[in-house]
Amino acid sequence: MGATGLVGTKMLEVLAERNFPVSELIPVASERSFGKKIRFKNREWSVTSAAEAILAKPAIAIFSAGGSTSLEWAPKFAAAGITVIDNSSAWRMDPTKKLVVPELNADVLTASDKIIANPNCSTIQMVVALNPLHLRYKIRRIVVSTYQSVTGTGVKAVNQLMNERRGIAGEMAYKYPIDLNAIPQIDAFLDNGYTKEEMKMVNETRKIMRDDSIRLTSTTVRIPVIGGHSEAVNVEFEREFDLAEVKALLEKAPGVVVVDNPSKQEYPMPKDAHNRDEVFVGRIRRDDTQPNTLNMWIVSDNLRKGAATNAVQIAEYLVEKGLV
Repeated sequence: MGATGLVGTKMLEVLAERNFPVSELIPVASERSFGKKIRFKNREWSVTSAAEAILAKPAIAIFSAGGSTSLEWAPKFAAAGITVIDNSSAWRMDPTKKLVVPELNADVLTASDKIIANPNCSTIQMVVALNPLHLRYKIRRIVVSTYQSVTGTGVKAVNQLMNERRGIAGEMAYKYPIDLNAIPQIDAFLDNGYTKEEMKMVNETRKIMRDDSIRLTSTTVRIPVIGGHSEAVNVEFEREFDLAEVKALLEKAPGVVVVDNPSKQEYPMPKDAHNRDEVFVGRIRRDDTQPNTLNMWIVSDNLRKGAATNAVQIAEYLVEKGLV
Protein backbone atom coordinates (compact mmCIF):
# COMPACT_ATOMS: atom_id res chain seq x y z
CA MET A 1 0.00 0.00 0.00
CA GLY A 2 1.58 3.28 -1.14
CA ALA A 3 3.80 1.40 -3.60
CA THR A 4 4.64 4.45 -5.71
CA GLY A 5 5.69 6.73 -2.83
CA LEU A 6 9.19 7.40 -1.52
CA VAL A 7 8.99 4.83 1.29
CA GLY A 8 6.90 2.38 -0.72
CA THR A 9 9.50 2.34 -3.49
CA LYS A 10 12.21 1.75 -0.90
CA MET A 11 10.20 -1.13 0.60
CA LEU A 12 10.11 -2.83 -2.80
CA GLU A 13 13.88 -2.40 -3.10
CA VAL A 14 14.43 -3.92 0.35
CA LEU A 15 12.07 -6.86 -0.33
CA ALA A 16 14.06 -7.65 -3.46
CA GLU A 17 17.49 -7.16 -1.86
CA ARG A 18 16.68 -9.40 1.08
CA ASN A 19 15.10 -12.00 -1.23
CA PHE A 20 11.86 -12.01 0.75
CA PRO A 21 9.67 -14.93 -0.43
CA VAL A 22 7.15 -13.16 -2.69
CA SER A 23 4.97 -15.44 -4.82
CA GLU A 24 2.67 -12.61 -5.88
CA LEU A 25 3.14 -8.85 -5.50
CA ILE A 26 0.05 -6.62 -5.30
CA PRO A 27 1.15 -2.97 -5.57
CA VAL A 28 -1.52 -0.58 -4.31
CA ALA A 29 -1.54 3.20 -4.68
CA SER A 30 -3.96 6.10 -5.08
CA GLU A 31 -6.45 6.19 -7.96
CA ARG A 32 -4.20 8.35 -10.15
CA SER A 33 -1.64 5.51 -10.24
CA PHE A 34 -4.07 2.69 -11.16
CA GLY A 35 -2.70 0.69 -14.07
CA LYS A 36 0.83 2.03 -13.65
CA LYS A 37 3.51 -0.66 -13.88
CA ILE A 38 5.83 -1.45 -10.98
CA ARG A 39 9.01 -3.40 -11.75
CA PHE A 40 9.94 -5.97 -9.10
CA LYS A 41 12.39 -8.85 -9.52
CA ASN A 42 12.59 -8.51 -13.31
CA ARG A 43 8.83 -8.57 -13.73
CA GLU A 44 6.16 -5.90 -14.13
CA TRP A 45 3.15 -5.74 -11.81
CA SER A 46 0.14 -3.46 -12.28
CA VAL A 47 -0.87 -0.99 -9.57
CA THR A 48 -4.34 -1.75 -8.31
CA SER A 49 -6.81 -0.63 -5.64
CA ALA A 50 -6.97 -1.56 -1.96
CA ALA A 51 -10.34 -3.23 -2.49
CA GLU A 52 -8.92 -5.44 -5.24
CA ALA A 53 -5.93 -6.28 -3.05
CA ILE A 54 -8.19 -7.54 -0.26
CA LEU A 55 -10.00 -9.83 -2.72
CA ALA A 56 -6.61 -11.33 -3.67
CA LYS A 57 -6.13 -12.40 -0.01
CA PRO A 58 -2.37 -11.79 0.40
CA ALA A 59 -0.67 -13.15 3.52
CA ILE A 60 0.94 -9.79 4.38
CA ALA A 61 0.10 -6.18 3.56
CA ILE A 62 2.79 -3.58 4.16
CA PHE A 63 1.27 -0.11 4.44
CA SER A 64 3.05 3.17 3.74
CA ALA A 65 0.28 5.46 2.60
CA GLY A 66 -0.36 7.79 5.55
CA GLY A 67 -2.37 7.67 8.74
CA SER A 68 -5.84 8.32 7.35
CA THR A 69 -5.44 5.57 4.74
CA SER A 70 -4.23 3.16 7.42
CA LEU A 71 -7.13 3.97 9.73
CA GLU A 72 -9.59 3.33 6.90
CA TRP A 73 -8.07 0.25 5.28
CA ALA A 74 -5.98 -1.64 7.84
CA PRO A 75 -9.06 -2.93 9.74
CA LYS A 76 -10.59 -4.09 6.43
CA PHE A 77 -7.45 -6.05 5.52
CA ALA A 78 -7.25 -7.46 9.06
CA ALA A 79 -10.91 -8.52 8.95
CA ALA A 80 -10.06 -10.53 5.82
CA GLY A 81 -7.34 -12.39 7.76
CA ILE A 82 -4.46 -10.41 6.23
CA THR A 83 -1.59 -9.36 8.52
CA VAL A 84 -0.92 -5.62 8.16
CA ILE A 85 2.44 -4.02 8.93
CA ASP A 86 1.71 -0.30 9.08
CA ASN A 87 4.36 2.40 8.68
CA SER A 88 2.12 5.34 9.65
CA SER A 89 1.53 6.77 13.12
CA ALA A 90 -2.11 5.59 13.08
CA TRP A 91 -1.77 2.54 15.33
CA ARG A 92 1.52 3.03 17.19
CA MET A 93 0.10 4.10 20.53
CA ASP A 94 -3.04 1.96 20.35
CA PRO A 95 -2.73 -0.27 23.45
CA THR A 96 -4.19 -3.21 21.51
CA LYS A 97 -1.51 -3.02 18.79
CA LYS A 98 2.16 -4.10 18.98
CA LEU A 99 4.88 -1.54 18.17
CA VAL A 100 7.86 -3.52 16.95
CA VAL A 101 11.58 -3.13 16.33
CA PRO A 102 12.66 -6.73 15.61
CA GLU A 103 16.06 -6.43 17.33
CA LEU A 104 14.25 -5.48 20.56
CA ASN A 105 10.78 -6.89 20.88
CA ALA A 106 9.67 -9.13 18.01
CA ASP A 107 8.92 -11.73 20.68
CA VAL A 108 5.68 -9.87 21.51
CA LEU A 109 4.14 -10.90 18.16
CA THR A 110 1.56 -13.67 17.83
CA ALA A 111 -0.54 -15.05 14.97
CA SER A 112 -3.51 -13.05 16.27
CA ASP A 113 -1.73 -9.71 15.68
CA LYS A 114 -3.32 -8.61 12.42
CA ILE A 115 -2.29 -4.92 12.60
CA ILE A 116 1.35 -4.38 13.60
CA ALA A 117 2.78 -0.88 13.94
CA ASN A 118 6.17 0.15 12.52
CA PRO A 119 7.67 2.86 14.77
CA ASN A 120 8.72 6.39 13.86
CA CYS A 121 12.06 6.57 12.03
CA SER A 122 13.85 8.70 14.63
CA THR A 123 12.64 6.41 17.43
CA ILE A 124 13.78 3.21 15.70
CA GLN A 125 17.44 4.16 15.33
CA MET A 126 17.66 5.51 18.88
CA VAL A 127 16.18 2.44 20.60
CA VAL A 128 18.29 0.03 18.53
CA ALA A 129 21.40 1.74 19.91
CA LEU A 130 20.12 2.31 23.46
CA ASN A 131 18.45 -1.02 24.23
CA PRO A 132 21.63 -3.05 24.94
CA LEU A 133 22.73 -0.29 27.31
CA HIS A 134 19.31 -0.15 28.96
CA LEU A 135 19.44 -3.89 29.65
CA ARG A 136 22.82 -3.51 31.34
CA TYR A 137 22.62 -0.16 33.15
CA LYS A 138 18.87 0.76 33.12
CA ILE A 139 18.06 4.11 31.53
CA ARG A 140 16.74 6.81 33.81
CA ARG A 141 16.53 9.81 31.45
CA ILE A 142 17.20 10.64 27.77
CA VAL A 143 17.75 14.06 26.22
CA VAL A 144 17.78 13.84 22.40
CA SER A 145 18.16 16.41 19.64
CA THR A 146 17.59 15.18 16.09
CA TYR A 147 18.90 16.45 12.76
CA GLN A 148 16.54 14.90 10.26
CA SER A 149 16.76 14.36 6.50
CA VAL A 150 14.26 15.97 4.13
CA THR A 151 13.51 12.46 2.85
CA GLY A 152 11.47 12.00 6.03
CA THR A 153 8.95 14.49 4.62
CA GLY A 154 8.80 12.91 1.17
CA VAL A 155 9.47 13.58 -2.50
CA LYS A 156 8.03 17.10 -2.31
CA ALA A 157 10.63 18.09 0.30
CA VAL A 158 13.50 16.55 -1.66
CA ASN A 159 12.34 18.51 -4.70
CA GLN A 160 12.17 21.72 -2.66
CA LEU A 161 15.75 21.27 -1.46
CA MET A 162 17.08 20.49 -4.93
CA ASN A 163 15.13 23.36 -6.53
CA GLU A 164 16.56 25.79 -3.97
CA ARG A 165 20.07 24.54 -4.59
CA ARG A 166 19.59 25.17 -8.31
CA GLY A 167 17.87 28.54 -7.82
CA ILE A 168 14.61 27.23 -9.30
CA ALA A 169 11.20 28.33 -7.98
CA GLY A 170 8.91 25.42 -7.17
CA GLU A 171 6.40 23.83 -4.81
CA MET A 172 7.27 24.20 -1.12
CA ALA A 173 7.03 21.29 1.32
CA TYR A 174 8.01 23.58 4.19
CA LYS A 175 6.93 27.09 5.18
CA TYR A 176 10.56 28.23 4.93
CA PRO A 177 13.54 27.52 2.66
CA ILE A 178 15.41 24.39 3.73
CA ASP A 179 18.70 24.80 1.83
CA LEU A 180 21.33 26.51 4.04
CA ASN A 181 18.79 26.40 6.86
CA ALA A 182 17.58 24.36 9.84
CA ILE A 183 13.89 24.23 10.75
CA PRO A 184 13.22 23.37 14.42
CA GLN A 185 9.77 21.96 13.71
CA ILE A 186 8.84 18.47 12.52
CA ASP A 187 5.08 17.88 12.36
CA ALA A 188 2.49 20.06 14.09
CA PHE A 189 2.86 21.77 17.46
CA LEU A 190 0.86 20.44 20.41
CA ASP A 191 -0.57 22.32 23.39
CA ASN A 192 2.50 21.49 25.51
CA GLY A 193 4.82 23.34 23.09
CA TYR A 194 6.35 20.15 21.71
CA THR A 195 5.75 18.85 18.18
CA LYS A 196 4.04 15.56 17.36
CA GLU A 197 7.42 14.18 16.23
CA GLU A 198 8.99 15.01 19.58
CA MET A 199 6.19 13.36 21.52
CA LYS A 200 6.30 10.30 19.24
CA MET A 201 9.88 9.75 20.40
CA VAL A 202 8.83 10.01 24.05
CA ASN A 203 5.83 7.70 23.92
CA GLU A 204 7.10 5.16 21.40
CA THR A 205 10.42 4.66 23.19
CA ARG A 206 8.65 3.73 26.43
CA LYS A 207 6.33 1.31 24.64
CA ILE A 208 9.04 -0.43 22.59
CA MET A 209 11.48 -0.69 25.49
CA ARG A 210 8.66 -1.79 27.82
CA ASP A 211 9.55 0.73 30.48
CA ASP A 212 7.22 3.64 31.29
CA SER A 213 9.66 4.95 33.90
CA ILE A 214 12.09 6.26 31.24
CA ARG A 215 12.06 10.06 31.18
CA LEU A 216 12.69 11.49 27.73
CA THR A 217 12.73 14.98 26.26
CA SER A 218 13.24 15.69 22.59
CA THR A 219 13.92 18.50 20.11
CA THR A 220 13.52 17.53 16.44
CA VAL A 221 15.04 19.60 13.63
CA ARG A 222 14.83 19.34 9.83
CA ILE A 223 18.12 19.96 8.01
CA PRO A 224 19.12 20.01 4.30
CA VAL A 225 20.41 16.44 4.19
CA ILE A 226 19.41 13.42 2.08
CA GLY A 227 21.25 10.40 3.51
CA GLY A 228 19.62 9.86 6.90
CA HIS A 229 18.74 11.15 10.35
CA SER A 230 21.32 12.07 13.01
CA GLU A 231 20.74 12.28 16.76
CA ALA A 232 22.72 13.75 19.63
CA VAL A 233 21.71 11.65 22.63
CA ASN A 234 22.47 12.29 26.29
CA VAL A 235 21.44 9.32 28.42
CA GLU A 236 21.50 8.97 32.21
CA PHE A 237 21.62 5.47 33.69
CA GLU A 238 20.73 4.18 37.13
CA ARG A 239 23.99 2.26 37.33
CA GLU A 240 27.59 3.29 36.71
CA PHE A 241 29.13 2.24 33.42
CA ASP A 242 32.56 1.63 31.98
CA LEU A 243 33.19 3.24 28.58
CA ALA A 244 35.05 0.23 27.23
CA GLU A 245 32.13 -2.00 28.23
CA VAL A 246 29.65 0.41 26.64
CA LYS A 247 31.52 0.19 23.33
CA ALA A 248 31.76 -3.59 23.60
CA LEU A 249 28.01 -3.89 24.21
CA LEU A 250 27.28 -1.69 21.20
CA GLU A 251 29.70 -3.59 18.98
CA LYS A 252 27.90 -6.85 19.83
CA ALA A 253 24.39 -5.40 19.44
CA PRO A 254 22.40 -6.63 16.41
CA GLY A 255 22.05 -3.96 13.74
CA VAL A 256 24.61 -1.58 15.31
CA VAL A 257 27.94 -0.45 13.85
CA VAL A 258 30.33 1.53 16.05
CA VAL A 259 32.30 4.26 14.24
CA ASP A 260 34.17 6.04 17.01
CA ASN A 261 37.76 7.04 16.37
CA PRO A 262 38.21 10.74 17.26
CA SER A 263 41.98 10.68 16.69
CA LYS A 264 41.31 9.95 13.01
CA GLN A 265 38.17 12.12 12.84
CA GLU A 266 36.01 9.03 12.26
CA TYR A 267 32.36 9.22 13.32
CA PRO A 268 28.95 8.44 11.77
CA MET A 269 27.60 10.80 9.11
CA PRO A 270 24.38 10.67 7.08
CA LYS A 271 26.24 10.33 3.78
CA ASP A 272 27.87 7.12 5.04
CA ALA A 273 24.58 5.70 6.37
CA HIS A 274 22.78 6.34 3.06
CA ASN A 275 21.37 3.11 1.56
CA ARG A 276 22.61 1.11 4.56
CA ASP A 277 20.45 -0.82 7.04
CA GLU A 278 22.65 -0.49 10.12
CA VAL A 279 22.43 2.03 12.95
CA PHE A 280 25.78 3.80 13.29
CA VAL A 281 27.01 5.02 16.69
CA GLY A 282 29.94 7.26 17.56
CA ARG A 283 31.18 10.23 19.62
CA ILE A 284 30.75 7.95 22.65
CA ARG A 285 31.90 9.83 25.73
CA ARG A 286 31.09 10.41 29.36
CA ASP A 287 29.06 13.47 30.38
CA ASP A 288 31.29 14.91 33.10
CA THR A 289 28.59 17.23 34.45
CA GLN A 290 26.60 14.54 36.24
CA PRO A 291 26.96 10.89 37.33
CA ASN A 292 26.19 7.83 35.20
CA THR A 293 25.57 9.88 32.06
CA LEU A 294 26.70 9.21 28.50
CA ASN A 295 26.80 11.23 25.28
CA MET A 296 26.54 9.54 21.89
CA TRP A 297 25.81 10.32 18.23
CA ILE A 298 23.43 8.01 16.34
CA VAL A 299 22.93 7.99 12.55
CA SER A 300 20.78 5.82 10.29
CA ASP A 301 19.09 5.90 6.89
CA ASN A 302 15.53 6.90 7.79
CA LEU A 303 14.00 5.40 4.63
CA ARG A 304 15.64 2.03 5.24
CA LYS A 305 16.05 1.02 8.91
CA GLY A 306 13.80 3.93 9.88
CA ALA A 307 10.96 2.64 7.72
CA ALA A 308 11.27 0.07 4.91
CA THR A 309 13.85 -2.32 6.34
CA ASN A 310 12.24 -2.43 9.77
CA ALA A 311 8.87 -3.29 8.18
CA VAL A 312 10.43 -6.03 6.04
CA GLN A 313 12.28 -7.41 9.09
CA ILE A 314 8.91 -7.70 10.85
CA ALA A 315 7.55 -9.57 7.84
CA GLU A 316 10.58 -11.86 7.85
CA TYR A 317 10.01 -12.66 11.53
CA LEU A 318 6.33 -13.48 10.89
CA VAL A 319 7.28 -15.88 8.10
CA GLU A 320 10.15 -17.46 10.06
CA LYS A 321 7.94 -18.12 13.08
CA GLY A 322 4.97 -19.34 11.03
CA LEU A 323 2.74 -16.51 12.25
CA VAL A 324 1.25 -15.82 8.78
